[in-house]
Amino acid sequence: MWQGAVTELGCRSLQPAPSVPGDTPVEVMPYDHGMQTKAAILWEVNKEWSVEDIELDDPKEGEVMVKLAASGMCHSDEHLVTGDLPFELPIIGGHEGAGVVTKVGPGVSWLEEGDHVVFGFIPSCGRCPSCSTGHQNLCDLGALMGAGMQVNGGDSRHHAKGEDLRLMCMLGTFAHDTVVNEASCIKIEKDVPLDRACLLGCGVVTGWGSAVYAAQVSAGDVVAVVGVGGIGANAIQGAKLAGAKQIWAIDPIESKREKAMEFGATHTAASMEEAMEPLGEASWGTMANSVIMTMGVGSGELLASALGLAAKRGKVVVTNIHPAMEMSANVSLLDLTLMEKQVVGSLFGSGNPRADIPKLLGLYRDGQLDLDGLVTKEYTLDGVNDGYDDMRAGKNIRGVMKFA
Repeated sequence: MWQGAVTELGCRSLQPAPSVPGDTPVEVMPYDHGMQTKAAILWEVNKEWSVEDIELDDPKEGEVMVKLAASGMCHSDEHLVTGDLPFELPIIGGHEGAGVVTKVGPGVSWLEEGDHVVFGFIPSCGRCPSCSTGHQNLCDLGALMGAGMQVNGGDSRHHAKGEDLRLMCMLGTFAHDTVVNEASCIKIEKDVPLDRACLLGCGVVTGWGSAVYAAQVSAGDVVAVVGVGGIGANAIQGAKLAGAKQIWAIDPIESKREKAMEFGATHTAASMEEAMEPLGEASWGTMANSVIMTMGVGSGELLASALGLAAKRGKVVVTNIHPAMEMSANVSLLDLTLMEKQVVGSLFGSGNPRADIPKLLGLYRDGQLDLDGLVTKEYTLDGVNDGYDDMRAGKNIRGVMKFA
């Protein structure tokens, strides 16, 4: 469950307009529309994204309006479609975005029009116990994500068909324009391509941090990464930069295993079972110091296999999202105790996005982090459903939605 409490998140209702004698009372919307833009909306679970016009209000206290340049097409948005993440609907998808600030609301002092920003899919207030102890990824504002409304006031700036729209991770990057709280923005240098910088809003930091921070990979380690998508590919890059001597990329799709070698993998296997014997031989029987779970959808039944790949005192890092109602896992508790193995969760790479995003963009500039190779195919907003069809078919490491 998310930390913190969520209060006063009710939507605004229709209010009757003032009438004069002889008039028929009419209903009017309780908000003033700032502009019209387009967005991809999920109206019902297990339905396609609907691309349509929306009304977008001006930013209020502590908020900015951003024109999106690009959005990564992360598997987490697919969890909205399947219902694995039971967020409230209707909702604008997308949480991995970058763009240019076009309007600044009252009280925002450190951003101005024209600034380039990457969104952190979890906001960071800088003041809560988690932020103040160096765990921005666990900021208390994350408690508001399931409601999908604005941080200040718990209302909406996005509207369609007479309804308030919620936002995936309070961002809604499947849109030409959006309004977000300043706590979700990380300002970046203007020379960084926004269609690459957007990937830092979720997948890159999540994967890289899962290796560097959560698994604490160090020089000479043996690492297994289970699932080579937008997160797993970056876990491989993180493990390589941390000095791992063996990096096993485990994925049933051959093209992804081949791509993993470009990101730094040294060995591949189609499944954890297939990897078990050769990994044992290559590690002289010690097995993997860390096993990083980055599949599209996690499964509790597979946790025992992950622990089987882990060395004594080895870590299994659970980064992938599991269905919200999954409450059991297949684990050898004897193995856990006698071998002192560990199972740890990791959100947003267990990192600090305000520090890590500029750091990783610096590594990209220096040629030490491959963002270009992550992008398998680019799509328009109207092609959002094609992009997710390709993701389900296993064709993409990461699809990117680009806006004119």
